[in-house]
Amino acid sequence: MTRRMLLRWGALLLVVAVLAVVFVQLGEWQLRRLDERRATNARVLEHSQQQPQPYAQVMDETIDDEDQWYPVTVTGTYTGETYQARYRNQDGAGTEVVSVLEADDGRLVLIDRGFIPRPQGQPDPAPPAPPTGEVTVQGYVHRNERGRDNAITPHEFNIRLINSEAIGASLGEELVDGYITAQSSVPEDDPLLVPVALPSLDEGPHLSYAWQWFSFTLIAVIGVVVLIRADIRDRRKAERRRARLAQRREAEEAIAEPADT
Repeated sequence: MTRRMLLRWGALLLVVAVLAVVFVQLGEWQLRRLDERRATNARVLEHSQQQPQPYAQVMDETIDDEDQWYPVTVTGTYTGETYQARYRNQDGAGTEVVSVLEADDGRLVLIDRGFIPRPQGQPDPAPPAPPTGEVTVQGYVHRNERGRDNAITPHEFNIRLINSEAIGASLGEELVDGYITAQSSVPEDDPLLVPVALPSLDEGPHLSYAWQWFSFTLIAVIGVVVLIRADIRDRRKAERRRARLAQRREAEEAIAEPADT
């Protein structure tokens, strides 16, 4: 083997080794995401099937991922502040309507009253006013959504992400951490509102993505083997061709020698 060919193979093997490590890590990352998705699905299923509890028994501290999807009830009166959470999606684009409820214990609780689909080719409908008087809401606990300040801070009662801390700061009030997605209300809320659905409990594309990355690793390894074998085959063909040419020259020289004599 020539030095040039060995250097070429070494560089090729190095590139493939780097790619293989990257591809394997990406595949393992997708498997980790699959495990997280399965854990989330199990948590949603376990929590959502429990009996509703008074909201104060669940929302008595900072709400995190482990506290989500517990069914709770809260009774109180809407204060009148209503926000549109824009750019939401539930079987289509639309908005979610979020209102502040003063619970019967005097605390302020953020209620996601439901989703309003956007009519095709039309702007988002105006959010309906909440029911008046005392209401009882049953729904699921959610942690605050996190993002940039311009996404969580209300602007003319419009928001991108639902965050009770940011809304409370804009009102100069302290709200209970997290919020509740209403599933039912007594008295009933506006029929235009569609309750926010539970998340899909499928496993997503993570397993197929993982297999794709592992397949890319296998393809890269097979590819480098094929290239090296092709180089070896081409080199052997070239050597045999040179050998035949050398034999032909020797034969021609052998025939020419008697004539010269």
